[in-house]
Amino acid sequence: MTLDMSFFEEMEARIPKGQVRTRFAPSPTGYMHVGNLRTALYTWLIARKAGGTFIFRLEDTDQNRLVEGATEVIYKTMAECGLTHDEGPDVGGPVGPYIQSQRRELYSKYAHLLVNKGAAYCCFCEKCASEEDSGTFDRAEDPCRNLSTLTQASHLADGKPYVIRQRIPRTGTTTFHDVSFGDITVENSTLDDQVLLKRDGLPTYNFANVVDDHLMGITHVVRGSEYLSSAPKYNLLYEAFGWEIPTYVHCSPVMRDQQHKMSKRHGDPSYEDLIQQGYLTAAVLNYVALLGWAPKGDRAEQEIFSLEELVEAFDISGISKSPAIFDLAKLDYFNATYLRALPPEEFARAAEPYIRQTVKNPAIDTAAVAALLQARCEKLTEIPEKVDFFDQLPEYGVEYFTNKKSKTNPEVSREMLTAVLPALEGAAEWTLDTVHDTLIALAESLGVKNATLMWPVRIAVAGKLVTPGGAVELCHILGREETLRRLRLGLAKLG
Repeated sequence: MTLDMSFFEEMEARIPKGQVRTRFAPSPTGYMHVGNLRTALYTWLIARKAGGTFIFRLEDTDQNRLVEGATEVIYKTMAECGLTHDEGPDVGGPVGPYIQSQRRELYSKYAHLLVNKGAAYCCFCEKCASEEDSGTFDRAEDPCRNLSTLTQASHLADGKPYVIRQRIPRTGTTTFHDVSFGDITVENSTLDDQVLLKRDGLPTYNFANVVDDHLMGITHVVRGSEYLSSAPKYNLLYEAFGWEIPTYVHCSPVMRDQQHKMSKRHGDPSYEDLIQQGYLTAAVLNYVALLGWAPKGDRAEQEIFSLEELVEAFDISGISKSPAIFDLAKLDYFNATYLRALPPEEFARAAEPYIRQTVKNPAIDTAAVAALLQARCEKLTEIPEKVDFFDQLPEYGVEYFTNKKSKTNPEVSREMLTAVLPALEGAAEWTLDTVHDTLIALAESLGVKNATLMWPVRIAVAGKLVTPGGAVELCHILGREETLRRLRLGLAKLG
């Protein structure tokens, strides 16, 4: 087949040089799982640390697995996480298009270039589509590998369908270098002649990656360690084309436990799931950064990083080849830390929709409720259950009034509430300070510790053993009338 070599020269001339260029290239086949988010983050950090270019590319050649709406989910996740891209389908760039299905003609040309170079061949054997996708071929050697030029030309002239396979050397070894795993050498005899171009003219994942990464000037390729086995074949493709091999960064898997990788099929959460479960984006991103990477030097002991601090601290030498276990309890710790660090007004805005799930009464000040919660919750989704009593006093038993530490029992509590009611009824105004001062003064006049008075008041107004905030704060938020109503109910319950 005669090829127009000027086309390849023009494509080479487009490639940006002289700077770090990385890409995140997801397949729009579902939600952004944790491992995918980590790849995006590391890829973004490498580019930002070097002052380079971060590219977003969509790999949609596997048309059978595409999920409607998945592309929008990926864009939304990247935007929420602050992982902005410099080039991509939506913003353009010098080496587009950035969607693989729109680059279809490119792959055919480069596959046939390899055929001309003797590094690939046309295979006319009848095989199922799955074999074309995977490169699986259960024979010692493909019979089409050594077809004569005449026979091959005859098949092509007859319009016989074919795939293009990589011609792997049958002898020798291939060595590739990875940042985390070092040099890895494999025997070429263990590699298969993988399919590069399928019968429908679309490339396989492995071939499209190599072509696109080169033509987009990618200097660092970040991907999961499951692709280590494909790296020798990538290297052989780069060498066959005469292209420079990028820096490989293979990341070990994120594990659910010691034996099992995280998987959506097994119910492990995606990024979207985690946000719906009440985790903050910043906390998720911080935790994901540390799943397989550790800072060095002055920051070696640091755990909490803003995105800007991650850019400053990130170094690919800190990426571990050991699998990382995703620990929800650890994520809870990160999330609680981030929640507590939010400015009060920002926390109140985040908490309000969760408060309103169970507190429907518009008279209740959600900002005041949020102030009680900020230091007392690890996830936003814990909020509705913690504050439902503001809307409606739950059923509770008399035994709640007994607390050994506060030195209360039903008799003591009855005595306390009997004294509290007239004291609060006579309060000149219903401010936090007034409620506080009234109850403290009453405890002193009764000769009891504050806790002995406050425990039965809190139980009566909340009907719960554990509440965000103490008696004073709850009374203030509930207001005079509702507080006194609940105190009377509590006193009646005590007989």
